[in-house]
Amino acid sequence: MPKSLLIISRQSPWSGPSAREALDIALAGGAFDLPLGMLFMDDGVLQLMPSQRAGALQQKDITANLQALSMFGVEDLFACHTSLAERGLSPTELSVEPLQVLRDQDIAALIDRYDQVITI
Repeated sequence: MPKSLLIISRQSPWSGPSAREALDIALAGGAFDLPLGMLFMDDGVLQLMPSQRAGALQQKDITANLQALSMFGVEDLFACHTSLAERGLSPTELSVEPLQVLRDQDIAALIDRYDQVITI
């Protein structure tokens, strides 16, 4: 049985290649039917915002990659409640569904459910 993988994405979509790399890992793992989930924390929750203007920063828009996750079988998507609240974001205004919003105490239990964890 393949080991499960949790990818924790903590970087904003504009701070360099980390956000895109996290999504690339998720898409590749999904293509090989690896059981995986993604957790967006800290500035990583900013990746979930709709209408990103990546071109203004000479970056590529990652919205299409986020939307493709479900097509690759990556449906376990999580966001940190504290990170959303600190940035004034509401789960209803985010562009990714289905998305489970977790409180801090639930994040530790989530991490324990996966065999391997990558933080990017």
